[in-house]
Amino acid sequence: MVPGAAADVIRLACPPVDERDLAAVSAVLRSGWLVQGPEVKAFEAETARVAGVAHGVAVANGTAALHLALLAMGIGPGDEVAVPAYSWPATANTVVLCGGTPVFVDIEPGSFGMDPRRLDEVLGTQRAIRAVLPVHPFGGFSDIAAIRKVADAHRVPILEDAACALGARLDGRPAGSWGGAACFSFHARKLITTGEGGMVVTDDPALADRVRSLRNHGLDPNSTEPDFVLAGFNCRMTEFQGALGRRQLAKLPELIAAHQRVMGWYTELLDGLPVALPRAPEPAAHTYQAYVVLLPGPVAPGRRQLIARLRTAGVEATIGTHHIPLTTCYRRLGGYAPGDFPVTDDLAARALALPMHHALSRDDAVVVRDALRDGLEAG
Repeated sequence: MVPGAAADVIRLACPPVDERDLAAVSAVLRSGWLVQGPEVKAFEAETARVAGVAHGVAVANGTAALHLALLAMGIGPGDEVAVPAYSWPATANTVVLCGGTPVFVDIEPGSFGMDPRRLDEVLGTQRAIRAVLPVHPFGGFSDIAAIRKVADAHRVPILEDAACALGARLDGRPAGSWGGAACFSFHARKLITTGEGGMVVTDDPALADRVRSLRNHGLDPNSTEPDFVLAGFNCRMTEFQGALGRRQLAKLPELIAAHQRVMGWYTELLDGLPVALPRAPEPAAHTYQAYVVLLPGPVAPGRRQLIARLRTAGVEATIGTHHIPLTTCYRRLGGYAPGDFPVTDDLAARALALPMHHALSRDDAVVVRDALRDGLEAG
């Protein structure tokens, strides 16, 4: 029985690993060439092509991708970077790890992404904002065209946090090609996975070389003799991850189609329930890496109990993602409080992620619908 089948707990996510993936990893392990070889190089080139850019630099994880890209862009002590208030904490943490300060921007209801109007207000202040770091949430796009227009008007570069959005396209343009650079994650819950793993993509060869150096102890990637030109990190991707990534990337179109098929079932089955469903400006603009609905306001205080009821009914669910300014870390660092980011306050309290992966069947989706309906009625 495939993981996620209705007879088991219906899992939130299920890595799409098959026998050919295992064979690719096994072949690398048997070869004895385990780090920074031809598989990683090929995975970088193939991912860059999907993102519509010239260069890909594979690293150990998505957080490392963000960290090294920010450093390569020159972000350092005293610099500020505009980030959305609603995301995984790594989006803000990497700014802090560079010695900078994240400047939080409220989100907009439709996309869960950074609100370009609020961004314009933030960039219009006298703050020392050196970069804009928008997130494409849950496999869909933020309003990246408007964000780019605002950032360009203020002459501030963009680094896309496209961790969840590999393969998404808006107006024919891939996620990862809208800014000066972009970062992807290959964590186990992403559409394609290398277990952990990440990548920086860019059209800027100098930025790509700085990331290559930073990931590998500061080694000059273009020198014929070993020469260490930076105080770098050890954030390399392994060869077996590269081999797995290549196999996974080859399946990306069919995986996106599978997720969009499940989205279609949910759209049909959840109609009539008092939840707001995710939407996209066009079909190709959302890969549905995660499927996040919004609960009615009165239900939000009981979300934890609802998640427990779903689990009892055999359905794994969780929150959408995190209200970063209200985490203990950023309350302490920035003194943030409820009311500072009202849209994030609202959506973060109501967001619920339902199971979404390639192995879900329509019968599974019916079980999810029934469990959610019963859980809402019980609350």
